[in-house]
Amino acid sequence: MHGASSAKHMPSHMASSEQTENNTMRYTILDHPPWWEAIALGFQTYLTLLGSTVLIPFICVPPMGGSPTDLANVICTIFFVSGIITLLQTFIGDRLPIVQGGSFAYISPVLAIAAQIKATHTFASEQERFLFTMREVQGGIIGSGLIVMVIGLTGVIRPVLRAISPITVAANIAVLGLALYAVGFPGVAGCPQLGLMQIGWVILFSQYLKGVAIPLPRGLGKLRVFELFPVLLGILLSWFIAWLLTISGNYNSAAPEVQAACRTDQSSVLYNSPWFRFPYPGQWGPINISWGSTLTMLAGALPAMVESLGDYFAAADIAGAPVPPPGVISRAIALQGATCALAGAWGTTSGTTAYNENIGAMQITRVGSRRVIQLGAVCAVIMGLIGKFGGLFASMPNAMVSGLFCVMFGCICAVGLAQMQFADQRSNRNIFILGFSLYMGLSIPYYFGDFTTKNGSGPIQSSSLIFNNIFNSIFHTPAAVALLLTLFLDNTIPGSDQERGLHVWRTLVLDAEGKQTDWWEDDHLNRVYGLPFNGTRLYQR
Repeated sequence: MHGASSAKHMPSHMASSEQTENNTMRYTILDHPPWWEAIALGFQTYLTLLGSTVLIPFICVPPMGGSPTDLANVICTIFFVSGIITLLQTFIGDRLPIVQGGSFAYISPVLAIAAQIKATHTFASEQERFLFTMREVQGGIIGSGLIVMVIGLTGVIRPVLRAISPITVAANIAVLGLALYAVGFPGVAGCPQLGLMQIGWVILFSQYLKGVAIPLPRGLGKLRVFELFPVLLGILLSWFIAWLLTISGNYNSAAPEVQAACRTDQSSVLYNSPWFRFPYPGQWGPINISWGSTLTMLAGALPAMVESLGDYFAAADIAGAPVPPPGVISRAIALQGATCALAGAWGTTSGTTAYNENIGAMQITRVGSRRVIQLGAVCAVIMGLIGKFGGLFASMPNAMVSGLFCVMFGCICAVGLAQMQFADQRSNRNIFILGFSLYMGLSIPYYFGDFTTKNGSGPIQSSSLIFNNIFNSIFHTPAAVALLLTLFLDNTIPGSDQERGLHVWRTLVLDAEGKQTDWWEDDHLNRVYGLPFNGTRLYQR
């Protein structure tokens, strides 16, 4: 805890936020639990985010032409990279207890690139198409990541914060979940007995049984296992029942599409996966960097950046940390751009962002320790090196995956809408902007996608093929459309800062006279946001 000398230099809302959270959190940002407990809590954190992490490869790899083996390798890669970039952000980036990983904002641009390549190229095999598409996606992620890095390094994000309100953040996160409705229940309907069971288990454990505690042996207390592991328990139970139905011959005479959705033995990927596999940059072959793919993936990179901005403020509030100073936000965004380039080099099918699911996990577990997240990141790196780990999840029946989609994407939508708590939710202005942007963020991409399917090309048809591909892909991406609409409407329709929620972004570190000061001169702020080994103060001097 910081002393009175530093507390007096902090705005009242900073101090009160920290004190409030300290009363409810088991561990706050600077707390160091015992090493054995910290490892267990860190591993648990990544397990609670397991569903969100594996969903991106499940959605992206098959349309790219990838096989179950390719899917298993991408799953291992995304865990490996997630661990590395989380360590980087917690040591030299935002320094907050947030897990970094793949962003759903990249899914639509990836699918748009995959569809464009499939429609305009001919390949000897699906494996060739997958490798070609993966290299194109990698180049787009690297290029768009470098643009985000420049935004952070130049400090452009500081004035941009004035244009980005919680309304923009809410619309962008909410539309990520809403836009993927087509991969939810239609997949469940392929094997309803399995898909509905998967949905039911997760809802039962996370909502109805979350207060049930299981006694531990030797008087070690009680563990709320259903509250901590609803997704993992739901997967294990559904998978076990699906395995029993498979070996009992229930699906032997079923149609091939039913067997693909229900059976647990549709793929030999788990058996063929190696025990150890080291992911490395360029593992899919020479990376192709082009302006077309870069600008298309920028339609995912910018919403992912906006998503992270909201997560920084929310995580700081929950973990008992002061509001992040603008300089720290610029540093974090610059590093996010660099780690997007790293993710592209490894080939994870996605750039990176701060996991907003991690915010909810902190509220449930009451653990906001930075050390816990760092140890969890080490666990993720180890999991990414175990080939059987990816193979296990790649062999999951399709209906189970779709059941997880229904629950997880609904929660992501709700997390986005929760950002409206910082704005005036009764304002007709705000209601119009949010509702219009969400609706058009779904309707415009639907039109572009339907037009492309019927005509073989998008509705934007100029003399420049590159221009057509870029803007057809942008308007085919719900997050990009929602971002453009909210930015324009929120900054042109009159409204006060309090009404828009901009006072959240405007928080700065002030001295006793109310003037802006250098945040690293405050001992507590420097411990929370300063670089390791007192690096910030040494650099500033």
